Amino acid sequence: MAGGSGGALAVDAEVVIVGGGIAGLATALALRRVGVGGVLVLERHSELRATGAALTVYPKSQRLDRAPRARRRAQAHLPLRRLRNVRPADRKALLEALAEELPPGTIRFSSKLVSINTEKAKSSPEIAVLRLDDGTVIRAKVLIGCDGVHSVVARWLGLSEPVTSGRSAVRGLAVYPDGHGLKKEVWQFLSEGLRAAMVPINNTEVYWFLVNNTVAAEKEARTDPVKILREVTDNLGRHMPPDYLDVVRHSSHDSLSWVPLLYRSPWAILTGPTARGPVTVAGDAFHPMTPDLAQGGGSALEDAVVLARAMSRAATPAEGVAAYVSERRGRAALLVAGA
Repeated sequence: MAGGSGGALAVDAEVVIVGGGIAGLATALALRRVGVGGVLVLERHSELRATGAALTVYPKSQRLDRAPRARRRAQAHLPLRRLRNVRPADRKALLEALAEELPPGTIRFSSKLVSINTEKAKSSPEIAVLRLDDGTVIRAKVLIGCDGVHSVVARWLGLSEPVTSGRSAVRGLAVYPDGHGLKKEVWQFLSEGLRAAMVPINNTEVYWFLVNNTVAAEKEARTDPVKILREVTDNLGRHMPPDYLDVVRHSSHDSLSWVPLLYRSPWAILTGPTARGPVTVAGDAFHPMTPDLAQGGGSALEDAVVLARAMSRAATPAEGVAAYVSERRGRAALLVAGA
């Protein structure tokens, strides 16, 4: 690390991960576990932020669970038994558990990426050159975009923009300090243009969601928790069973979200530029999908493991990135198409 021209900071890193969400932190931890050092995670917000209230993890994705502290933290937010081999988890708890496993200083907060370039010296592989909004310049041997649906890295690679599905999802986490008394099982409700579900995460918290055809009220309500709850209970979910509506009304306001459901074309995932030299993407930046198969979070964990394994076996960063993309393209496209 050294000072740059005009007082700007210049930083050298082995691996830079853009995005401090589940995909980014899981990738950082997976790389650390295969012996890759010098990992830096750039998070544009001033603290960890969990988008959505919970996620469901299927057996294939549960293999990531190898870190003792992460496992202990997660178990406090999991039901006493698996629900048909599906494990629901509190997103915030998982995010904090992953962060705790990383060395101090790995996550650089308030770091917004504004530009990406590459450069190549005569006797060394191509590297990524990143510029942040504060003027900091970072040179990285590997760049991994884990920066979500509207990924700056994916756009730089030339991947097609995600498209709308015409549907939206409301999500929330209900909190019952004295216990909710619900069985540890998934409830799902279907009707024309609507799909809803709820599932206990532990004895005091219940995750719920409602997927609907996009409505005009969404634009005004999506930033106001009170309006979101009113729209769900009085309009979208008014025909839902009383137990479901009771869960909705117990929602923590800071857990509520209402967002349009976007996805990237499976064909774009199969054939698009998902890598360029030592640069690639993972999680929603790679394969945004609708939640109908409940595989978004789990597939991000799978990306992390496959990418770390590929990097540990490759002779050069570019070869590791290429091997990762080759292995993940098919499964990612299949999940998006199935959802």
